[in-house]
Amino acid sequence: MRVAAALRAKGGDEFAKPGNIIEVKFVKGESLSLTASRLLALMILTAGGDAWEDKPHRIRKADIRRGHKGNERITDMLEELHRTLFAVDDKSWRGKKATLRFSLISRSREETEEDGGEAGWIEWEFTPDARKMIQASETYAVLNRQAVLGFRSNYALRLYELGALRLHRRQATWRGDMAALRAALGIPPEVYTDFAQLRRKVLEKAKAEIDQLAHFRVEWREIRQGRTVAEIEFRFEPKSPPEVIETVDELDRHSRGRRERRDGTAETLMVGQGAVAATTNALTKPEEKTFPRGSIRFGHDDLLKIGRTHGGGWDIDMIASGFREHMGERLEKLRGVKLAAAWKGFCESWVTRRGRAI
Repeated sequence: MRVAAALRAKGGDEFAKPGNIIEVKFVKGESLSLTASRLLALMILTAGGDAWEDKPHRIRKADIRRGHKGNERITDMLEELHRTLFAVDDKSWRGKKATLRFSLISRSREETEEDGGEAGWIEWEFTPDARKMIQASETYAVLNRQAVLGFRSNYALRLYELGALRLHRRQATWRGDMAALRAALGIPPEVYTDFAQLRRKVLEKAKAEIDQLAHFRVEWREIRQGRTVAEIEFRFEPKSPPEVIETVDELDRHSRGRRERRDGTAETLMVGQGAVAATTNALTKPEEKTFPRGSIRFGHDDLLKIGRTHGGGWDIDMIASGFREHMGERLEKLRGVKLAAAWKGFCESWVTRRGRAI
């Protein structure tokens, strides 16, 4: 909750989602649709560090619709959140193993009267069980709002959340059998019963979207018993700085044509180098600085904070030296958000390769 509050105060597209909520299982035969999953993410982003408190939270409908004129989809998403049940392992009053089933949303209010062009608001409260899980969560995933809203596969969004949750652990992996995989991604038991179909329709599509929109890559390994796939292991790896820059660029582009860009079938418009240079100079803010040549410990608070947060306890200037060597001439062209994203990605990959210093 402290991390969620800090990210909310900072602003921007990053927000924290509690690990307990990410790993909660759907009741058998149920799962959230992509649109309802996005709404839940926006609710957690909006609630921030107050999500565990017994109080209402509010969000504008315009922040949910993303350009759609009607509010009918918002009503459907709210009703879906109300009726979807989740399950966690628990203990009964006798101390026996038990399954706790609950909803995440206790009640909600949706304004149906728009006043003077105002798009209206929704108000909701998390259930006591959901608030207890949020408060008790000792792990969290830092997600990107643009990435969450950019996914076109619900399975990709679920795998993205699992990857973001595990990315900074000593072993950034997830492993489970087919039942665990279906529970984690919300795949109904009667869908994609053949693994070859599941691989093609779920895993390959999810990987393609994550590799394009997330700040990390995902690979998987199939563990077989005879000819049958018994288990699967996902491995999550931070992207290199150039890859992070490409991801930031993609998230800034319109979603139209994203699949073609991912598949390499998008048409490329050739523009004269002079026009490109003029456009780049016009878009570069004068206050955005390049990466410092010397120590970043003085006068570069934002970069220093990123290094301390994601550098695993290593000497910040040592990581910075490796960053300069890795980026070479490309470093002079980085400014603002792209520079911060590339620096953060390099710090994460440094820790992944070398482990934590402390």
